[in-house]
Amino acid sequence: ALAGAACVGSLTAYAAPAQAQTADAPRVTLISDALIERTEIGADGKEKSSLKKPAEVIITPGDRVVFTLKYKNQGSLPATAFRATNPMPGPVQFVAAGEEWAEVSVDGGKNWGKLANLTVMAKAADGVADIKRNAAVEDVTHVRWVFPNDIPPGGEGTLSYRGVVK
Repeated sequence: ALAGAACVGSLTAYAAPAQAQTADAPRVTLISDALIERTEIGADGKEKSSLKKPAEVIITPGDRVVFTLKYKNQGSLPATAFRATNPMPGPVQFVAAGEEWAEVSVDGGKNWGKLANLTVMAKAADGVADIKRNAAVEDVTHVRWVFPNDIPPGGEGTLSYRGVVK
């Protein structure tokens, strides 16, 4: 239950402020899930991947985790400028987001962008001086999706990102 418990309730979502104050504003619901990806040998002798609920397996370091976020606009207006943010669960290291337009943060959600464009301060080899280095997957603290288009009434979909248990 490590990965599942770490993910539940950790999402935040935002709609444009002007919409959030109207009675018939978009109501985007979010359902988050975490599944453990396992590779098994099928009856035909070929490898196949399957997704297991955390309660169905013993989770160990190195296990691959697939996080999904299902969204649906249950309101009567389009959700404009919608975004969803998910902090990385402590025992999981970020690997990749399923959507090219996802952004990450390496500083607790203060700054956002593509991982290749972010930097972090780290201790130099002497253990004293601080140096700036390119950010790496182990530095990711949050994943965020800023929806490029409105979510129409009734519009729904699924977002995802992958991690590995530390």
